[in-house]
Amino acid sequence: MISRLLYYIALFISQKPKWFVFGLLFIIVGLPFVGIVGTKIYQNMDQDESRGAIAVSEVTLGESYTTPEYLAQGWKRQDSLWFYNTTQGSDLLPYDFLLALEQPEGTQRFECERNGENGPWFLCDENIDYFRYLPQKDTLFNPDALPVGFVKDTYQGMDYVGYTCAACHTAQVNYKGRALRIDGGPAMADMVDFLTSLTTALKETQRVADQENPRLDRFVERVLAMDNDYSSAEEIEADLEKWVNIRSLYNIVNRSTYENKRVRYGYARLDAFGRIFNRVLQHTINHEQVETTLKLVTVKRNGVQQRVLTDAEVDKVLADVRGETILTDEEFWKILVNLQSDQPGYPNLGIRDLLRVRDKIFNPANAPVSYPFLWDITRADYVQWNALASNAAIGPLGRNAGEVTGVFATLDWHEQTGFWAEFSKFSLPAFISGQTTKGTVINFKSSIDLFNLQRLESHLVTLESPRWPFCRAKATGEYYLPTGVADSPVDERECAQGDHKLDAEKIARGQVIYADKCQSCHDVIVRDDWNRKVVSNMVGIDHPETTDDAMAANSASYLGNSGNFKDTYQDVGVGKVIVRESAPVAQILTAATRGTVTTPDPDKWWPRRFVEWVYALVMTLFDNPVKASMKAGEYMPDTTAQPYNSLKAYRARSLNGIWATAPYLHNGSVPSLYELLLPKSLQDKEGNDRGCTSAAVRTNSFMVGAREFDPIKVGFLTEGYNGFRFDTSIRGNQNIGHEYGACKFSEQDRWDLIEYLKSL
Repeated sequence: MISRLLYYIALFISQKPKWFVFGLLFIIVGLPFVGIVGTKIYQNMDQDESRGAIAVSEVTLGESYTTPEYLAQGWKRQDSLWFYNTTQGSDLLPYDFLLALEQPEGTQRFECERNGENGPWFLCDENIDYFRYLPQKDTLFNPDALPVGFVKDTYQGMDYVGYTCAACHTAQVNYKGRALRIDGGPAMADMVDFLTSLTTALKETQRVADQENPRLDRFVERVLAMDNDYSSAEEIEADLEKWVNIRSLYNIVNRSTYENKRVRYGYARLDAFGRIFNRVLQHTINHEQVETTLKLVTVKRNGVQQRVLTDAEVDKVLADVRGETILTDEEFWKILVNLQSDQPGYPNLGIRDLLRVRDKIFNPANAPVSYPFLWDITRADYVQWNALASNAAIGPLGRNAGEVTGVFATLDWHEQTGFWAEFSKFSLPAFISGQTTKGTVINFKSSIDLFNLQRLESHLVTLESPRWPFCRAKATGEYYLPTGVADSPVDERECAQGDHKLDAEKIARGQVIYADKCQSCHDVIVRDDWNRKVVSNMVGIDHPETTDDAMAANSASYLGNSGNFKDTYQDVGVGKVIVRESAPVAQILTAATRGTVTTPDPDKWWPRRFVEWVYALVMTLFDNPVKASMKAGEYMPDTTAQPYNSLKAYRARSLNGIWATAPYLHNGSVPSLYELLLPKSLQDKEGNDRGCTSAAVRTNSFMVGAREFDPIKVGFLTEGYNGFRFDTSIRGNQNIGHEYGACKFSEQDRWDLIEYLKSL
């Protein structure tokens, strides 16, 4: 039968060679392009009327609200739902595991119905809301009712759950029982506590010393019932152990400390770059560098500096590590376990010495910042709080690939071996990442979905900043949200007769103050101008008005082992440098990201893989309105001696939609716009009176976590509930700087300027 089929195929080729060539080209090129068109059609198919949003009652912090409503931000229902549910290649945990997982013991446990039965599921809406993620109902794109920004990703035939942009960049504002969902706004999420709780729940599900564990039995039964990726209890238990180790390793590496003291992030913040930096270092350091680093860890005891590990202990710790050029997650976990082992010959390190080892290999992720808003991100010349990433040319794809690296992409980076090893140094990834001079080349295979990253970036082009939606009653001065047709945007609804949303006279006075005090840094943006550009005006951390310098200083000063990038040539803007063994992590991240974006998705058949990869690169280059340009503002420029000087600054972001992005400053240290217009202190550094016009100063301690909005001061509720206590005395949390004359403002000036800011 097969031989006859082959005969007819050969006969057809000999008689119709042109048709054969055309058919082959269609299969190789045409079908993938048909697939691209199909994805464009598919992304408009989920049109749930409420965009998957649900009402909640008496959840975290006692909040209750009706089904969230939306504002006019340029997106339809299907646009929001596609943004919430499109994978970017993040693999936090096997998908089946999260669906079957119960909440950890010893915490407030919420019951709900999932998987056809009631139980304390980790995905219960109340538990998700506890970490301030946004619960959703099931829709076409989200059949398992995952929270906003939690999505299924399939990699190498395995289903995972991971993050997409929306998890950290979708906001919600509550007011008197109603809720406004704001696409592209900063989330209130506490990712660190979420991951800690998730890891604890996984650990409690494991079998311990062959003891009975009913929790494990239930877990295995549920996973097997899904009939998806697992067919035996043994497979499940083995993978459970693996993922407990991976998640535990991540938490330990990124345990946030400063001068041996814990630095908690709380709600609405994350040291994203610190964590991205550490993830890259973990996957670039080589065996020799780990060995050398372990031998250099010292501690002062009895006045004498001593090594923490002997040579023999280092050999024991690394005995199970086989990788030479690059190490896997599992190998790093073995190192961590061996460091703590009390078996003969092992070092049996306590937590303090373990952190000393960690701090030699990694850097403390101790500079949390607020999640930035995403509207106009595609129009900005530079992005990130300190303008670390250029938005020109291929920049957006590299930036997003770096982001997915930080939020749990599977990084199957490995030394290229076999027949193609010798030729790999001539490949595009090797050339772009500077490895053409190396004897071995790293293959940057990963789960990162470059095709979807480009589509998500392109999707954001049409997202507009949210308009001020609140009305103010003329008779009482009370604020309220207008009512109207259910599907109409709240900000487009009319106020009751005689009431208004904004005070025109205050706006006019505030505009004058803004032009004098603010506009030199914060350009006024017309939200629906298709040709708008957002210029990053930089303010260096040496400027008198600088804010807390932790994030900017860390990004420029953090160093790490360069692994296979050692002795490669890397372009750093002001020229090329030869990478040393200990190199700036920003340099290592850039090189690794270049390798990643030039490596096609390994999870797709090769014609589709090639076409989608080319599509992502070409569309990023030619559909990008931003061109390379110099940074504006006052900052220390990059030099050949200090090629990362310009990172020691913060960019002044555009302020359209600023009302919806509290708390303020890059680190979330100021709770409201009103407080942003107050001085930090009434005295100068020498203790002399500054002659301020008001006795009020910025709050040094306040609660974060509530979504209940204060439309007067323009921020969230800061007291009267059990949230996260924000302490501005801690490095990274300081509420200093960005006063620009606030000390001399009258109260009328402040309220006028706030009214103008609300109008942007």
